[in-house]
Amino acid sequence: MSSSFGQKIRDLRKAKGLTLDQLATLTGSSKSYIWELENKNPPRPSAEKIVKIAEVLGTTSDYLMDASGAENKESADDLAFFRKYRTLDDSKKDTIRQMLDIIKNNG
Repeated sequence: MSSSFGQKIRDLRKAKGLTLDQLATLTGSSKSYIWELENKNPPRPSAEKIVKIAEVLGTTSDYLMDASGAENKESADDLAFFRKYRTLDDSKKDTIRQMLDIIKNNG
């Protein structure tokens, strides 16, 4: 069963320990706007807001907007991680690759 847009935001917000006020502040929104996104059906957020909310919640806008359930939370987390990884300088990327090798070899 797939989660609605609002339910996904609520679940991710709570998992991060954020209040409505905190998520609103971090996304440049009002508390009432975030509440509406979580509770109104269908929500009508702008693409810009969806991207900002996804960034703050550590996921992708695709995951938030996917009503079919095709993109699961884990793949959304992977995409968000990779997007952050791509912005790192080469030395930090190399450090992460070394860490992954250590984890893989010791796991």
